Amino acid sequence: MRLLRTPDHRFDGLPDYDFEPRYATVAGEIRVHYVDEGPRGSAPVILLHGEPSWSYLYRKMVPVLVATGHRVLAPDLVGFGRSDKPAERADCSYQRHVEWMEELLFAHLDVRDATLVAQDWGGLIGLRALADQPDRFARAVVANTGLPTGDEPMSEAFLAWQRFSQSAKGFDIGRIVANGCAQPLAPEVVAAYDAPFPDDTYKEAARIFPSLVPTTPDDPAAAASRHAWTVLERWEGPFLCAFSDRDPITAGGATPFLRRVPGAARVTPVTIEGGGHFLQEDRGPELARTVVDFIAATPLAPGD
Repeated sequence: MRLLRTPDHRFDGLPDYDFEPRYATVAGEIRVHYVDEGPRGSAPVILLHGEPSWSYLYRKMVPVLVATGHRVLAPDLVGFGRSDKPAERADCSYQRHVEWMEELLFAHLDVRDATLVAQDWGGLIGLRALADQPDRFARAVVANTGLPTGDEPMSEAFLAWQRFSQSAKGFDIGRIVANGCAQPLAPEVVAAYDAPFPDDTYKEAARIFPSLVPTTPDDPAAAASRHAWTVLERWEGPFLCAFSDRDPITAGGATPFLRRVPGAARVTPVTIEGGGHFLQEDRGPELARTVVDFIAATPLAPGD
């Protein structure tokens, strides 16, 4: 696999993002970056971003979580942020991205009693990881995400985005993120989302991700996602749906979780008002406080 590595200077001086970079190697050759803040002895809160953002998306949430005593892990998916980027789209598959993130979280970081917070592709990958090793997770928060199997029709808004991602001549990452927010982004914040991608050769994972979402029953990833659902349907951990009110892509996306996941049926869902698709940008502190309150309300039982 041919990999590209974004020069470090591209990340100098990003607003409100001065976390110490940390790295691990997965699949024998891929350097994966992650933020690791807060007390090491605390159970981790895992913040998984989606497409085409990176851990910069969580910069408003990390301080809130750390200030309340939580350890925060915020990885960059392979192909995004400070993580290495495959130079060929063919090297990216849904299964590989799950395996790469599982190797980081389980083999390198050995997470236990974790709280998963997942948005967009963070849910598609994070929920598969939870289903593969559910005993490592204490609870989960899903926000503007899903776990498609291709058995149900996707929204027209998503299908339009999928078509655009594969056909558009240009793929302006910062502008795409800005368009997915309910509030305008400052130019320097837009530039921060562009920082991982010096030119289009670094964007192959970002380009292919929308096409990897299962939209037909015979999609290569459909069977694994169906299996993940069978695990989620038996998993008893607390499960919070915290979707925003201004995201056309995932509108109604909480319904399958509320209907099928036992823990979600026992937890009152939260609507994050004033948030677009990237609700961490629009309402990051509010979402962080929602996570803090959820953890406090669902403590681990003795012996868990």
